[in-house]
Amino acid sequence: MAGDQKIAWSEESAVCASINGCKTVKRHDATAALRNPQFRIVWLGTFVSSIGTWMQNVVLGAYVLLLTGNPWFVALTFFACMGPQLFLSPIGGILADILNRRKFLVGLQLEQLIFSVALAFAASGKHPNQWVIFSCALMVGIGNALSAPAVASLLPTLVHREDLNSAVSLLATQYNLSRVVGAMTGAALLSVLDFGTLFTINAASYLFAIISIVIAKYPAHVSEPSSSSGLLQLFSGFKIAAADPLIRRVLLTMMIFSFFSLTFVGLLPVIATDNFGVHVPSSTYALLYSVYGLGALVASVTIGSFLTGRAMARLIRGSFLVFAALLACYALIRRIELAFPAGFALGFAYFSLVTSMSMTLQAHLDDSIRGRISGLWMMTFNGTVPLGSLIAGVSLLFINVTVLMLFGAFVAVLLAAYCNLSKVGVD
Repeated sequence: MAGDQKIAWSEESAVCASINGCKTVKRHDATAALRNPQFRIVWLGTFVSSIGTWMQNVVLGAYVLLLTGNPWFVALTFFACMGPQLFLSPIGGILADILNRRKFLVGLQLEQLIFSVALAFAASGKHPNQWVIFSCALMVGIGNALSAPAVASLLPTLVHREDLNSAVSLLATQYNLSRVVGAMTGAALLSVLDFGTLFTINAASYLFAIISIVIAKYPAHVSEPSSSSGLLQLFSGFKIAAADPLIRRVLLTMMIFSFFSLTFVGLLPVIATDNFGVHVPSSTYALLYSVYGLGALVASVTIGSFLTGRAMARLIRGSFLVFAALLACYALIRRIELAFPAGFALGFAYFSLVTSMSMTLQAHLDDSIRGRISGLWMMTFNGTVPLGSLIAGVSLLFINVTVLMLFGAFVAVLLAAYCNLSKVGVD
């Protein structure tokens, strides 16, 4: 767009956004987007890479706990993997809108590949240095933070608008299915391979993403060159969000929810050890992680198919209350056999929220601003979680993890009252 004063989409697009974003979303086939060959190529390539990433994330948390015995350093390493999204996702979003997306994404996939190889070498040494491990994880996290908004904004543009819900649902499905498959694959391979080899396998998985991004056909640019300075373009996404009531409420809700209610995501190795008596790394721990991810997977598929014809505002508010109840139960459970069904239900409620809010947001956006708002979404969704987990890890020096989760449940109840999207036109 030519200047930040012209960021707003056209009148025709705004009407379309109003119809699709501010009314009940119509039901569509959840797999419709896969009929588009370009979407299918990129989705499958990034899916394989995501499996490797989640395999490394799950194994890395267990590895760091085994290496240091320090729950705070587990939280710090988790922040290194995911925390850069808090600061860099907006930058990645604006770059996705103004740069050649193909070159941008390939370069960032290569950066993550290189530092995953470095992580593998560091972990294979006789006396691994925890700060070298942290540094490698941080560099991989930086590459992921810059590339995630580009991938999230690219995939919806590869389908017709009537298949937009399917594309968003499949993006969420990819995220959760890769978490399940990655955790189970990591646990299975850990019984026969060492940590360094597992990190090497993740490095190789980036090749699939690179190949798919190179061979798929799509426009390299989605926005015309802007005369605005880089700083003004960076803040243009914030200006758009501040001016739009729906975008503003969705992003603020997600930021508060991620910071206070999702701290358990980064502290799962600590929860498994302290509350359930599960050793990490172990197949039981991987299964515990996988069950939670499986619940999230089922939710992303369900919301994307059977429930998209429902009233989204009521669905989102109800999901907050259900999530709060389940998180409180998960905090109080001490028997591992009860942790599995509770974890599945918690994952389902969690991603029912995330997928519903993401669909509502994406249907409201014009392609010319999708990268910037997707960057802000990544910042509030993925970036705020590790920051909350990092602060929660420090607080574990004074309180236990059960109290943290109960407080997160309380915040979710408050958000059920605040996140009333019917006030901004969503049925």
